[in-house]
Amino acid sequence: MAAYHPAATLSFLLVLSLFLLARSDPAPSTPVPPSTACNDTTDPTFCRSVLPANGTGNLYTYGRFSAAKSLSNANRFLGLVNRYLARGSLSDAAVAALQDCQLLSGLNIDFLSAAGATLNTTKSTLLDPQAEDVQTLLSAILTNQQTCADGLQAAASAWSVRSGLAVPMANSTKLYSISLSLFTRAWVPRGKGRKPRPASSSTKPPRQRGRGLFDATDDEMVRRMALEGAAAAVSVAGAVTVDQSGAGNYTTVGDAVAAAPSNLGASSGYFVIHVAAGVYEENVVVPKNKKYVMMVGDGIGQTVITGNRSVVDGWTTFNSATFAVLGQGFVAVNMTFRNTAGPAKHQAVALRSGADLSTFYQCSFEGYQDTLYTHSLRQFYRACDVYGTVDYVFGNAAVVFQDCTLYNRLPMAGQSNTVTAQGRSDPNQNTGTTIQGCSIVAAPELAANTAFATATYLGRPWKMYSRTVIMQSDVAGLVDPAGWMPWSGDFALSTLYYAEYDNSGAGSDTSRRVNWPGYHVLNSTVDAGNFTVANMVLGDFWLPQTGVPFTIGLN
Repeated sequence: MAAYHPAATLSFLLVLSLFLLARSDPAPSTPVPPSTACNDTTDPTFCRSVLPANGTGNLYTYGRFSAAKSLSNANRFLGLVNRYLARGSLSDAAVAALQDCQLLSGLNIDFLSAAGATLNTTKSTLLDPQAEDVQTLLSAILTNQQTCADGLQAAASAWSVRSGLAVPMANSTKLYSISLSLFTRAWVPRGKGRKPRPASSSTKPPRQRGRGLFDATDDEMVRRMALEGAAAAVSVAGAVTVDQSGAGNYTTVGDAVAAAPSNLGASSGYFVIHVAAGVYEENVVVPKNKKYVMMVGDGIGQTVITGNRSVVDGWTTFNSATFAVLGQGFVAVNMTFRNTAGPAKHQAVALRSGADLSTFYQCSFEGYQDTLYTHSLRQFYRACDVYGTVDYVFGNAAVVFQDCTLYNRLPMAGQSNTVTAQGRSDPNQNTGTTIQGCSIVAAPELAANTAFATATYLGRPWKMYSRTVIMQSDVAGLVDPAGWMPWSGDFALSTLYYAEYDNSGAGSDTSRRVNWPGYHVLNSTVDAGNFTVANMVLGDFWLPQTGVPFTIGLN
C-alpha cells in the first residue's frame, strides 16, 4: 500500500507546524541579532557568516542586505566566467558549458536587480502578485546556478574550470538560497495559500486539431484569436508573416524574431509572428529582450521547427534545444517543435523555456530523451502533445499542463521511460510540475512493439526537493504499478513531493505504488488545489491576456 497521511493527520501536522513556526520565527519587523535571523534558514552557519556580525536589524533589513550581497556576488561570478572564456585554450566542451554559465549569470544579475528594486521599496509583507513575482525570480536564480554547475559537471574536459569555479559556485548557491529563505520569511505572508477557485471562470473547449487560431488571409483576423468558436480580442503591437515561399515578410523564423521590438510591456500588446506551414530547419532563440512575442503556426505537424543538436554531438543539454525562449510573455500556438537526434544521441531538447509567463497552446514537442525542458519561471501548456522516452518533461519551472497528451515512445534497449524529472533543489523554491486533466499513453511505435517490455514511470527525482503532482488525468496501463522510479538509491526519497489525485485509467491504481516518505495519495480538494493554475502559477493574473483557455481550479 502506498504511504500517505490521512487528511486529519495532515491538518494536525499543519496546525502544529504553524504553531511552532509562530513561536520560533520573529515578526519581520522585530529587531533581532543576526544569529536569530539565521536560525530557520537553509544554512544557518553560512548565513551567520554573511550577515553583519555587529548591530541588530530585522528580517527586512537582513533580507535586503542578503539580496544586495547576492547581486554583488552575481556580478563577480560573471566576471570570473568571462575571464575563463578569455583564456582561449579551453576545449570546445568547456567553452560551451561556460557560455551557458555566462548567459545564466547575466540573467541572475537581471533577476536580482529586479528583486532588489522591489524589496527596497517596501518594509512590509508583500501581497500577490508581487510576493509571487519576487519568489519566482529568486527561485530561478538558484535554478540558473544549478544549470551552470550541471553543464560544467557534464563536460569531462572542463575539469580544470570546474575545480577553479567549485568554491565560488558553491558559495553563490548557498548565498542565493539564504536570500530566498530570508525573503520567504520576511515578505511572504504567513500561512500563504490561495483557496482554489472554481473552474467555471474559464473555458474548457473540445480539442480540435488542424484549425488555425489566426486567419492569415484576413488582415483584421490576425489581431484576434479564436477560442474554439468564441472570438477573443488579443492586443497586438505588430504582426509579420514567415513563409518559406517568399510570400511573407521573412523566410526564416529567426529573422522574424530578430525583427520583433525590444522590451515590449504587457500593456503594449503582442508582436505576432505568423509562421506559415512548412518545415523550418533552424535553431531559434527568443532572447530575453524580445518580450511578449506571440508565434502562431498553421497547425501541429503543419508548421514544424526542427533541429538535431544533442549532447553526444557536443552540445550541452541546455543549448541542444531546437527552440529556446527567454523573453517574458511568450505565446506559441498551433506549432510543432522537434528534435530529430534520436534515442542513441541521449539528451536532445526540442524546446526549452526559461521565459516567465510563457504559454503554449495546441503545440507538439517531439524528441526522445529530454524533449521538453521547462527550465525555470512560470509556464502553462494547454492541449499540447509531448513525445519522449527518458525524463522527457524536465526542469525546474512552476508549470501546469492541462488537457495535454504525453506520449511514451520506444526507447533504446535496456532503457525505461520516465515522463518527468523535476529539478527543485531548494525547499523555498515555488516550483514544481502539475499534470492536470491530461492523458499518459503509449505512442504508436511503443504500443506496436512486442519484442521487449518497456517499463514506464510517472517520474524520478532529478534534484533533492523534486515536486510533481499528477491529478484528474487518464493514466494508461503501460505505467508500472510502482508509479515512480528512484534516481539513485534512496536519494531524495524523503525530501521529494510526489502526489496523485483523482486519476483514472488502467495505470492509476495506487495500491502498489512506492512507499517513499515523500509520496502521497491526495484525498483532499484543498491539498490538490495547491497545484492548480490559480495556486501553482498564479494564472488568473496573467493568462487571460493570452486568449488561451484554462481551468483555474480543479476540473
